[in-house]
Amino acid sequence: FSDPFINRRRANDFIQPDTRLEGMSQERIRERMKAPQERQREMCEDYYPCELYAYRHGYAAAYRHYFGRRRTK
Repeated sequence: FSDPFINRRRANDFIQPDTRLEGMSQERIRERMKAPQERQREMCEDYYPCELYAYRHGYAAAYRHYFGRRRTK
């Protein structure tokens, strides 16, 4: 008969070291490749009037209001 509980020191033994490193590298890739919405939100947060507008109307509308006209030529 074996004990159904895992020893505290061996709790993470079933995780392979390669898997952990691979997961960390995947997380770094996700950090470098941001979604366009996240990039737009950060631009809006850096510009104070845009951030104030975003509190009332949302970040998508604030980005369009302050930065949307730049893209059309």
